[in-house]
This record gives sequence, structure tokens and C-alpha cells, in this order.
Amino acid sequence: MALLAFTPGADDGRCATTGAEAGAGTGLGRPARHGRAGRCQGRVLAACGLALLPWLGYLAGTLPPAEAAAWVALDALEAAALLTAGTRLLRADPRHRAPAAAAAVLLLADACLDLATAAPGPELAAAAAMAVAAELPLAALCARLAVRPPRGPVGDGR
Repeated sequence: MALLAFTPGADDGRCATTGAEAGAGTGLGRPARHGRAGRCQGRVLAACGLALLPWLGYLAGTLPPAEAAAWVALDALEAAALLTAGTRLLRADPRHRAPAAAAAVLLLADACLDLATAAPGPELAAAAAMAVAAELPLAALCARLAVRPPRGPVGDGR
């Protein structure tokens, strides 16, 4: 699981191999790729992925079995993609793009399905609020992270 690899550590912007400022000089070592903004975005994605875990239990316990299987599977995939992308961003790992792209697609699909299957009235209003306040902005962030061009040399790809 992605959480097992979570090792935040201090990032002072220096290359672990040479001690030089990240991106300076010859480009030896692995430069810090995202800095403070990347760490913040990584925390947001990881926190959202963690927040989905209790939600999975709620869905499994309150929905009819056939519906629960579908919604729990979708939200579990979202949580896995968000946790993977978030922990990789926290480690400045350039491999965060694929799980971020997957999370963006899954969140967009979730918002569309929520809106399409909600009954008119309060259920539809709640689905629209969740889409506007959480799912679509998070999908946009994930899409932006997935397509953002790399900065500096890629390094050894760890």
C-alpha cells in the first residue's frame, strides 16, 4: 500500500548526494521537483485519500449490497489513486503523474454518476454540492498535476 512508503523527512532544497542547491551546478543527484507547493498538494491528495477510507465503510453499511459494491469499488480506486499520487508528490517522485491522472478521471466519473443517479430534491442538491465543492476541484488539481511538465533533470527515477 502507498502509505507504507510514506517517509516525509526534511527537505531543505539541497541535493542529498552533493549538498548543492537543488537544480544548481551540474544537475547531479535528484533535485527537489516541486518544493513547498508540491508538498502542500501532496498533503491535500493524501488527506483526501485517507478521508475516503471511513466513507467506504459508511457506504458499505448503508447502501443495498449491489449498489454498495459498485460505489465502494469506485471510491476505493479513488482513495488508492489519491494516496499514491499524494505520497509520491511528498517524496518529489516524478511518477506521481499516472495516479494523479487516474484520480482525475475517477473523480470526474464519480461526480457525473452521483449527479446522474441522484433523486430530484435534497439528494440531487447534495450530489451537486459534493461535485462543486470537492470532486471537481480535486479532479482539476489532479489533472493539472498529471500534465504539468517536469522541472529540471529527472534524476534516477526513484
